[in-house]
Amino acid sequence: MTIAATATTPIVTRNRDKDRRLVRLWLYALAAMVLLIVFVGGATRLTDSGLSITEWRPIHGVIPPLNEAEWQEEFLKYQQIPQYEVINPDMTLSEFKGIFWWEWSHRVLARLVGVVFAVPFLFFLFTGRIERRLWPQLVTIFALGGLQGLAGWLMVQSGVEEGTTLVSVDEYRLAIHLILASLIFSYLLWVARGLRPGRPVANYPDGAVKTFGAVLIALLFFQLFLGALVAGLDAWNRGVGWPAMNGEMIPALLFEERGTTVHFFHRMVAYLIAILVVVQAFWLARRLPGSRVAFSSYRLVGLVVLQMALGIATVVAAGATLPVGLALGHQVVAFLLLGGLIVHRRGMNPPIPITG
Repeated sequence: MTIAATATTPIVTRNRDKDRRLVRLWLYALAAMVLLIVFVGGATRLTDSGLSITEWRPIHGVIPPLNEAEWQEEFLKYQQIPQYEVINPDMTLSEFKGIFWWEWSHRVLARLVGVVFAVPFLFFLFTGRIERRLWPQLVTIFALGGLQGLAGWLMVQSGVEEGTTLVSVDEYRLAIHLILASLIFSYLLWVARGLRPGRPVANYPDGAVKTFGAVLIALLFFQLFLGALVAGLDAWNRGVGWPAMNGEMIPALLFEERGTTVHFFHRMVAYLIAILVVVQAFWLARRLPGSRVAFSSYRLVGLVVLQMALGIATVVAAGATLPVGLALGHQVVAFLLLGGLIVHRRGMNPPIPITG
């Protein structure tokens, strides 16, 4: 903070560069927490743990069972839903605890993100560290977080509500839940990246390059939606092996069975994204050689190669069961690729000018 004085009254002005650095670090920390939640949420889905807690208790639900009687009570509630009756009728209390902790961790982390958003926000607000032009963006982040909580509740309800025949959550609600997480993660990075210190740049990419970057982001969102449907339908086993799917290059049940169709297009969109990421890197290497945006595109090539390798390794290693570790890595790197694309595209624009 710097202090300028007149003959009568001292005038206090803020060091906006320092304020921006604090807000930027806060937003990056929130994005990292969202990524952690995605990891835990992926593990929750892959271990069929998402319906282990059958009630939505925003406050009391933070406290897990503390004694044997409370564990038995939670287990009894789980025994009333179709997933237990159809898939896990022989499950023991010890096995139930294993799936319970994944879902509990996912819910507690989601609540913790709310705290990490609210407490620094109030501090920045009352100390005057938030610029007026940031208000709409921060309100949008808050609204998306609330919408995500509602989507999570509706997703779980699909597998526990009275009269349901589902043995897991509805795949479309699962996909919406993941896409909202993707939107929050992306927007946090977009806003944070826009607050970076201004640096002189000779020229920014033109509209065609920016449009290409935006198309890549849209394609990856579509790919994440397809990936969520693959997970929700347990469609990984419709395409074991690579490059063929269960020995077929073009599945016989394509367009006849949902899981097969979704898995097939998940692979095709992956190939398309990989090709376009490489094309973009060559394009920028020729158009803007040596620029930051060109180097950023090279990093994206590395991420997309890693993502493809993890996806291939997952379906090659799959047999009677899915290799959870590889599948989790595939999901997390997908989000890292999304983050890379967001930062890459935002870097094509100048930073947001500092205002009051």
